[in-house]
Amino acid sequence: MSDWVDVAAVDELRAGAHRVVDVDGAAVAVFNLDGAYYAVEDVCTHDGGTLTGGSVEGDQIICPRHGARFSIKTGAVLAPPAYEPIHSFPVRVAEGRVQVRDDRWD
Repeated sequence: MSDWVDVAAVDELRAGAHRVVDVDGAAVAVFNLDGAYYAVEDVCTHDGGTLTGGSVEGDQIICPRHGARFSIKTGAVLAPPAYEPIHSFPVRVAEGRVQVRDDRWD
């Protein structure tokens, strides 16, 4: 189990914004969607490219390379060419800081 990693102060990650942090060697994109925080791995399962260069529409991120769509809330794949979901990470707010951790090895 990894430790919680600071992403930003709550007031630094405003609604509609995102930030990418390294969590135990994984690039994790943390999003503020209307005041709720979500974190997903910043890697498209179709070809391994980064997702955060793509656009965000509602609660979906669109891969900039081939247009695969993923849910920011759950990591579910929503449109091909990807068929495998991306990992969704736990996020919390502690003492005014947004934090994330890698739970894949718990």
